[in-house]
Amino acid sequence: MKYIAMIYGNQEKWDSFPAEAWPEAIAKQEAFNKKYRESGELLGAYGLADAVNAKLVRREDGAPAVTDGPYLETKEYIASFYLFDCESQERAQQIAADMPFASESPVELWPVLHESADV
Repeated sequence: MKYIAMIYGNQEKWDSFPAEAWPEAIAKQEAFNKKYRESGELLGAYGLADAVNAKLVRREDGAPAVTDGPYLETKEYIASFYLFDCESQERAQQIAADMPFASESPVELWPVLHESADV
């Protein structure tokens, strides 16, 4: 079964980390990614740009209509997401709890119920 794990944050949160702490944090995240890529359970990991770069795209009269995003006005936004393929929900929860940033803030875990054809 596939699962999406999401980490939330905001620029204020990232700025609160001392600059000298980032190399270690990134190294821990890369070690996590490598471990679960090698196990075959991590299918992809994606860090997103700051929310000021988000756009909303709608279709109006058949043409794209683009406005500034994100969709929801919130203090925190999705900062990164991961796609796992695990044998069980319990295993997905174990992996999510092993994420380095899980000690800083919760990781939101969603089962993927429908999958389109491979692209």
